[in-house]
Amino acid sequence: MTTATLTEADLVLRNAVVQQLDWDSQVDASAIGVTAHEGVVTLTGFIDTYAGKLAAERAVKRMRGVRAVANDIHVRLRYARTDADIADDAVKALSLRAALPGTIQITVHNGHVTLTGDVPTLFKSAVAEKAVRHVPGIKGVVNRIHVAPVASTVDVKRQIVRALHREADVDAHGIGVHVSGHTATLTGHVRTWHEHDAAERAAMHAPGISRVDNRIAVSAPGSGVCDEIC
Repeated sequence: MTTATLTEADLVLRNAVVQQLDWDSQVDASAIGVTAHEGVVTLTGFIDTYAGKLAAERAVKRMRGVRAVANDIHVRLRYARTDADIADDAVKALSLRAALPGTIQITVHNGHVTLTGDVPTLFKSAVAEKAVRHVPGIKGVVNRIHVAPVASTVDVKRQIVRALHREADVDAHGIGVHVSGHTATLTGHVRTWHEHDAAERAAMHAPGISRVDNRIAVSAPGSGVCDEIC
C-alpha cells in the first residue's frame, strides 16, 4: 500500500493509533509500525514480550473507527530463556489460578507454548491461556485445550441470551445467538470493539460450548455499515 492510495481518513486513523500506542503504558511502541486502510489497522515491527504484542492489539481495538486489526508484530526477546525455565514458570502461573482444573498440560518448544487438556467451559480455556501470556521468554501460545461436552445443550442458547442481557457492557438488543452442536454464533452489530469482545466473553461461560463464532459487526453511528449488513 502506497501513501497515494491512502485517504485522509486513513491517515487520521493511522496517526491516532500511533498516539494511542505511545500513550498506553503496557506497550513499548518504539519499534512498532502502523498502517490503516478503511478501518483495518495493521501492526508490524518488533516487541520484546508476547504480552506486549497482545496489549498493543487490545489498545488498538479500543479505538473508535477500528473495524479490524492484523497483528503482524514479531516477538524479539531481549534475553533468551530455556524451554525448561519457561515450562516451569508456566506451570506456576496456572497453579495461581484456583478456578482452573489440574487437567491442563503444557509443552514448550523454542519459546512457543502449547496448552492441552480438558476444561468445562471455553472461558476457563481462555483463563489458562491468559495466565501464561506474561511468562518471560514466551514467543507465542497455541491453545488446544478441549472443552468437555455436556449431557444436554437444549438450554444453552437461552442461557447465553440471558447472560448477554445481564452484561452491563453490552447492548444485547442488537445481538442474535445461534447454537449448533458445541458452537455458539453471535451476529448483529455493536458500536465498539469493547462491546464486541464483552459479548464474546459472556458467551464463553456457557457449558459445553467449545467455540464462539463472533460475527458481530462493529459500526460507528452514522457510518452506514448497518444499512448494508444488519
